[in-house]
Amino acid sequence: MKTSIVKIKQAAVIIGLALTGIGSSGAITPATALTFNFITSGAIDSTALAGFQAAGARWSNLFDDNVTIDLKIDYTALGAGTLGQASSSKQNYTYSQVYAALNADKKSADDTLAVNNLSSGSTFNMLLNRTSDNPNGSGSATPYVDNDGDANNSTIRMNTANAKALGLTVAAPASGADAEISFSNLFTWDFNPNDGITAGAFDFVGVAAHEIGHALGFVSGVDVLDGNSPPVNGPFPDSAFTFVNTLDLFRYSDLSTDDEVIDWTADARDKYFSLEGGANPIALFSNGVNFGGDGDQASHWKDTLNLGIMDPTAAPGELLAIGDNDKRAFDAIGWDRIVANSNPTEVPEPENFIGTIIFAAFGAKMVLKRRKKLAESSEQEIV
Repeated sequence: MKTSIVKIKQAAVIIGLALTGIGSSGAITPATALTFNFITSGAIDSTALAGFQAAGARWSNLFDDNVTIDLKIDYTALGAGTLGQASSSKQNYTYSQVYAALNADKKSADDTLAVNNLSSGSTFNMLLNRTSDNPNGSGSATPYVDNDGDANNSTIRMNTANAKALGLTVAAPASGADAEISFSNLFTWDFNPNDGITAGAFDFVGVAAHEIGHALGFVSGVDVLDGNSPPVNGPFPDSAFTFVNTLDLFRYSDLSTDDEVIDWTADARDKYFSLEGGANPIALFSNGVNFGGDGDQASHWKDTLNLGIMDPTAAPGELLAIGDNDKRAFDAIGWDRIVANSNPTEVPEPENFIGTIIFAAFGAKMVLKRRKKLAESSEQEIV
């Protein structure tokens, strides 16, 4: 039996965790330049801290961007039925800024391929639906090409950790960290993946690596559209959806590829990761909780396909690992893969290691707040 990962609920502002008594535990400083500074609560369990550090080391061993990512972490009793909760800090950049940064950052073959297939202008075009100004009717599910140059065609809403990797100017997050992650100490975790994962236990290091992956930028703003479209909420004009994330620049469908635009719709059609403007799909994305989607939020790979650590679900006892699709996606959004690992075939991951993520209690349900205003993504627990 598999269970869902923490859902990325949409809220009007980024929802921080209620962490008090925050103090720094110091930073991991591996041989590579990517460093994680774990800011802990005073009472965090030393075993849990070591698990977070091991998860950070997995990413540090893959990417050598000379940046420090600040993560607030906690290991405490959360609400009933909640394994964990998290949120990431985000900032807005113009598409021109992001394109220039990606272009300057390209080092690998995947980087070059990705940038060469992006629009080099100040705007990008997108397939969109469910907006109040949809030419097929207000709130219509029928997709249309949005190329009017409004704010949503020229704005990238980026995680601050991802912006650091691209060398963009990052204002100090209000939360004091690039992301906040809290795990519940009321559940059974296996903290040592080196000898496999105990049956019935959750892979702490693997789940922590997944959550850090969200902080590093594996996020889709489609979750905002998915939670702010009739009859869930809205409709709103297309200009209001200024939530396209870096990863969304590589989100396509067969229909959007025909129109030579990214796919930023909320519906049940397959959406996939591509570095070639939609040609040669690499891996399917999840396509949403609502509107006939697969029930998993868009900020993940599609479930049950063993696509990588950013899959949305996992079974108890399952050992989790970062896979080739994960590495290529992070490379494309601006993280610099270490040369020895730059060829996806050079460091194979055993197939049984590439799993999906557990981050919710059995039988839990998602509760969507229906507010008459736009909402932004924030990783939150299932309630």
